[in-house]
Amino acid sequence: MTNRLEQVWRAIDPQRVRTTLIDMIDIYSPSGKEEDIQLCLEERLSATGTAVRRQVVEEERFNLIATMGSREPDLYLVGHVDTVPAWDIDEYAALEEWGVVRGLGSADMKGGCAAMVEAWTALASLPAEQRPSLGLLLVVGEEENGDGSARFLEDCCPAAVIIGEPTSLLPAFNHYGYMEVSLVTQGRRIHSSLPELGHNAIESMLRVLLQIERSTTFKQLADKLVYSIREMSSSRAGFVVPDRCEALIDLHLSPDVSPGVIRAAMEKTLDQARQTIKGLDLEVSFDFEAAGYQLDPLRKTVDILEEVYQRLNLPLSFVPFRSHSDGNLFHQAGSSPLILGPGSLETAHTAEEQTSLVQVEGAARIYAALALG
Repeated sequence: MTNRLEQVWRAIDPQRVRTTLIDMIDIYSPSGKEEDIQLCLEERLSATGTAVRRQVVEEERFNLIATMGSREPDLYLVGHVDTVPAWDIDEYAALEEWGVVRGLGSADMKGGCAAMVEAWTALASLPAEQRPSLGLLLVVGEEENGDGSARFLEDCCPAAVIIGEPTSLLPAFNHYGYMEVSLVTQGRRIHSSLPELGHNAIESMLRVLLQIERSTTFKQLADKLVYSIREMSSSRAGFVVPDRCEALIDLHLSPDVSPGVIRAAMEKTLDQARQTIKGLDLEVSFDFEAAGYQLDPLRKTVDILEEVYQRLNLPLSFVPFRSHSDGNLFHQAGSSPLILGPGSLETAHTAEEQTSLVQVEGAARIYAALALG
């Protein structure tokens, strides 16, 4: 380890890490309502003496961009400050027990953001001439449409980014692709005691979904495709057969599977469904597609990770990131995104969401080492 990294690691403050994380979780910041948390983080970053500016995304919504070093950064630490809506508005705040912090966004990804802010603060403690050329980007809107990162990429596309999504501190150089598909079936409303005189839109939808799941393409790619029915709802108008049903499907695709191939296969399956399901009135829209990617990490990056993980007594293995993230946007723009952060996807977006303070502090040390490397 270099003397410079040792100095930075000594500047990392576990108590400050804890305070930053808990303060961030205690600020409710669902997508679209990120102003309060950005104001809080802007104050903390400004206190480091580094350059911090706002990048307007839309009214009362802005990214934070901080830079240090003598030249335009080739590497940015990237975190999103927004969360999904609270499962219970009275119970979203932080709760710490035995070094584990629970609460909305603790894993996805306020833990990663807190680690980045701590790494930034520690790096800023170096004399100005010893600081690396590094950027820190805290974006809004990742949980909805990625508009924060999309706005940043309009002006800048760094060579590499580290995104602090929850990976249990396992580096992910491979990233799954993602698709969202909306389906709507129409039926005929009738009193529920006379279903034979109507047409049940829910039954039609269930038959469509079953055909998709049983399609040849889905069976052949079972180990490379994650199929999830995320939402399903129908018309509610009393004691009647429902005449409308809507479903939203998520598809997570292995990096070597093209969204275009899956879309074509689904269109073929849905055409078959129209021919085989009696009375089917089906509308479909492919709302979002992002291809996955596979990166070949630089040998220098791997060397740094191997040394740091050994020092931190952490297991090191390289895993694919199975969820959607702003990494897809950065890769499409020409950047090389490494996904690496504290917490795990298993609890993200649930009432059990959590991360450990040890992992958040460890992430700060790893980010600092990669920045200096």
